[in-house]
Amino acid sequence: MQITTWNVNGLRAVFRKKADQWWWEEKPDVLCLQEIRAMPEQLTAKQRQQMEEFHHLWNPAQRAGYSGVATFSRPEPIENKAGFGVERFDAEGRLIQTIFPDFRLFNVYFPNGQRGQDRLDYKLDFYAHLLEICDQFHADGEKVIICGDFNTAHNEIDLKNPKENEKNSGFMPVERAWIDKYVEHGFCDVYRHLYPEKEEYSWWTYRHNARDRNIGWRLDYFMVSEALVPRVEDVVIHGEVMGSDHCPVSLYLR
Repeated sequence: MQITTWNVNGLRAVFRKKADQWWWEEKPDVLCLQEIRAMPEQLTAKQRQQMEEFHHLWNPAQRAGYSGVATFSRPEPIENKAGFGVERFDAEGRLIQTIFPDFRLFNVYFPNGQRGQDRLDYKLDFYAHLLEICDQFHADGEKVIICGDFNTAHNEIDLKNPKENEKNSGFMPVERAWIDKYVEHGFCDVYRHLYPEKEEYSWWTYRHNARDRNIGWRLDYFMVSEALVPRVEDVVIHGEVMGSDHCPVSLYLR
């Protein structure tokens, strides 16, 4: 099974750039999109028809043109569920749960903490709430995959200029500590597990020609329950794929 996550930075923009051709050619079994910034009715009839080839669930933000996630699956899931059931978080359309027979998949667009202390606190509370939920699933014997834009680079190897960014949201110690907590609570960052010394990035600012110079951050992750790790064949960062300031990342699972 191939599960692909991609922060598309605007789904309508991806269609305009014809960047969606990549996923029609790649044919992932499950496609998890973040920052869609659109509702289904804002797509053309042809675009909606194309996406209906998948079993799908959209979770757009209440605020137009902001945030939002969508999950598309070729195999039929047992259930799709939008959000946490907590209005504070659900209003921003940041999470979809998709339940398959042998694991539960979370498609997540974690908040960005760059707009002041309130948004940083919101981001850290979001991390805490999701981990609390996942702890219960692990206690119940379930296997969990969390994928998406974590909006945090975990370690120095995960961004080009770590020293210059220690005080910037996305690489602050308090944010990185939450990635540590997920690992301590039974999750594995399977890309770093497979490639402990590899320097690859999944996001580049549009400024200063950063992508051509490969001055980037690894922000897009697959956190997998330790019990599922033996089934992981590979994790691929598709750095060559254009259309967004992020690139797709794929998990290949036996």
